[in-house]
Amino acid sequence: MSIVRTVLGDIPASELGVCYAHEHIFIGASFTTLITPDFQIDDIDVATAELSDFHAAGGRAMVDSMPCDCGRNVAEISRASGVHIVAPTGLHLEKYYPPGHWSGRLTAKQIAALFVAEIELGADANDYGGPQMEPLPSRCGVIKVASSLGGLTDRERKIFEAAAIAHLQTGVPILTHTEQGTAALEQVEFFARHGVASSSLVLSHTDRKPDLSYHLEVLSTGVFLEYDSAFRWPKNESNPTLSLVVSLFAHGKGRQLMLGMDAARRSYWTHYGGHPGLSWLLTSFRKMLLTGGLQPADLETVFIENPARAYEFSPHS
Repeated sequence: MSIVRTVLGDIPASELGVCYAHEHIFIGASFTTLITPDFQIDDIDVATAELSDFHAAGGRAMVDSMPCDCGRNVAEISRASGVHIVAPTGLHLEKYYPPGHWSGRLTAKQIAALFVAEIELGADANDYGGPQMEPLPSRCGVIKVASSLGGLTDRERKIFEAAAIAHLQTGVPILTHTEQGTAALEQVEFFARHGVASSSLVLSHTDRKPDLSYHLEVLSTGVFLEYDSAFRWPKNESNPTLSLVVSLFAHGKGRQLMLGMDAARRSYWTHYGGHPGLSWLLTSFRKMLLTGGLQPADLETVFIENPARAYEFSPHS
């Protein structure tokens, strides 16, 4: 049976509801926040309030995208807000880890074993910061990996291989970070060589390279694309994310598109005093999409049907 694995347990995909396909819900103190303090969104009460606003606006689920050893802790937030959360195992870009991090030393098979443990046993209570794994009750439901601007580095190829191994062993889908939308085709081709079907891939941030022909080429492979730059474009100019979504629906590609905010900064959250808040897609951008020519049924496709298909899987064990 196909399910979506949330931090509070497995659910039928049909119960996921309105879903943001790429978010950052909790980022604890870590090397990541040492580099960029605005990334530190670690107040559970604030997160609960922000997600409660999202719930009040009609949202029911989010896919968290903060992988191993970057600070994760979302189960309590899910329980308090009523929002389903899919949590990731995986690894981010090298810049988010200190020099000498274990991700540089371990082999692809060793890294894959760590990913599989978080999927099958539970997310590590120590966030794979060591010295040993202590699985929490919450299991991970997606594998998050990332590539650099323009293409994969040797370290990233190893981590992508680990993600492929873990996916083939567990069935869990893979969520990728593209830097400024680049290297999407390279990612798809790499995973294809390692036996991963394109339908199990979600490529994030691709709207940061808003070239329609590029998106049509990537979508022709069968992957899902996640767009999260809609609120980032200058307000006095056209919105390339909006234009992409409307154009791609016209090209018959709407069943491969999802939206999120990737709002990994305090300055984006209303309850930290920021703007525009995590409800923005369901309020302001929803109106923009409808004004741009989409129908209410199209929004159900983007927010409900596509995430349910993208993040469901049949557990292999």
